[in-house]
Amino acid sequence: MTEIFVPEDFEIPESLVTDQYCLQILEPGVAGLDYDAVMSSKQRLRQVFRKDDKWPADDMSLEFNINDLKQHEAEFHARKAFAYTVLSPRKDRCVGCVYIYPCSLPEYDCEVFLWVRSSEADLDNELYTTVHKWLKAYWPFKNVVFPGREIPWENWKGKFIFEN
Repeated sequence: MTEIFVPEDFEIPESLVTDQYCLQILEPGVAGLDYDAVMSSKQRLRQVFRKDDKWPADDMSLEFNINDLKQHEAEFHARKAFAYTVLSPRKDRCVGCVYIYPCSLPEYDCEVFLWVRSSEADLDNELYTTVHKWLKAYWPFKNVVFPGREIPWENWKGKFIFEN
């Protein structure tokens, strides 16, 4: 992992819009929508960041979620990590999230995690494909990895830098 995640002169995309959804910075203003998506999809999400993760806890509160989103927003503006909410085209429903983190393994520039709520599972592969292309076309990364998706958890040797 390098000290600088993205070059200082790199203009970080604040959004990505498709016909099916839009990505925007994950921040406390979407906490209610995010919380609904997270809590309605707990079992599905416990495989996103590592095998058999405990996040989200069954008793996770909205307040905890708001604080988590404040941290994501601060990391974004500090250029340390980039989290996006995935909203419906009308921005009235959280469909999922995308997280771009520095990688602990030197062969990768970043590791990316994404999820869609259980009721939107049919969008999972489309979101993965879109994000993969977006990272390749608009971001300064040469070697991107999606742990648990492209590399099974049993074979993943990276250490998750940001604990949730």
